[in-house]
Amino acid sequence: MKTVTLKAGESVPAMGQGTWMMGEKPGRRVDEMAALRLGVELGMTLIDTAEMYGDGAAETLVGDALGDVRDEVFLVSKAYPQNASRRRLADACEASLRRLRTDRLDLYLLHWRGSVPLAETVEAMEALRSAGKIRHWGVSNLDTADMTELIAVGGNGCATDQILYNLTRRGPEHDLLPWLADHAMPVMAYSPVEQGRLIANPALGRVAETIGATPAQVALAWTLRCDGMFAIPKATTVAHVRENRAASDLILSDADLAALEAAFPRPRGRRPLEML
Repeated sequence: MKTVTLKAGESVPAMGQGTWMMGEKPGRRVDEMAALRLGVELGMTLIDTAEMYGDGAAETLVGDALGDVRDEVFLVSKAYPQNASRRRLADACEASLRRLRTDRLDLYLLHWRGSVPLAETVEAMEALRSAGKIRHWGVSNLDTADMTELIAVGGNGCATDQILYNLTRRGPEHDLLPWLADHAMPVMAYSPVEQGRLIANPALGRVAETIGATPAQVALAWTLRCDGMFAIPKATTVAHVRENRAASDLILSDADLAALEAAFPRPRGRRPLEML
């Protein structure tokens, strides 16, 4: 599988697994756990979650699903912005670790920017890293001006920015994606299929039919077309996991990319970073 190299030199699979809204319905628990386990077996060992997801229910599901394969996984979680202070971040991290049944996070992210100064969040993240509670830290939903400020207050250790990016959300291509590339920070694209809404798009369907793939696979392959890009789609069934995994091997031709460019042109000018 294609990998992405972090600034620190570690290689991580480009295709991961998201968990938004997982763990919230008991009747789906067995299927969701099986999906996560199969994803790990198929090499999708990056798993993304957050304390916000189901008020910790997604983290609990992930912890229960991983069990003895925890050490094979690059585990990511995110902290609420109100918990990103010197006083509260350590407690939030400990609560996530308990739910995830692990002693460390491979990557810990600020979920979005709130009222806590970025300099304080950087200090709190670095303290967690020094304590061995996290291996890397980063941010989510921060736009170019926020990232510039982050660096100015000592945030050179930031490993990634997790953002909303897909065929219909191409605004970051104007300045945020180039800025991140210049600073050796990979992009982690969430909702790469726009929460499933993209699969009904006729233009996407035509490209998919031409190459014998599903619309979702084409959307994922488009997101992964560039170096330094993670995609973290959610899958709650083993069949969906297999579909996502196959997308990581799909190579779009110049003609495919041109058809998608015509159907989903990027905005002509800069737009503020969107988020879901």
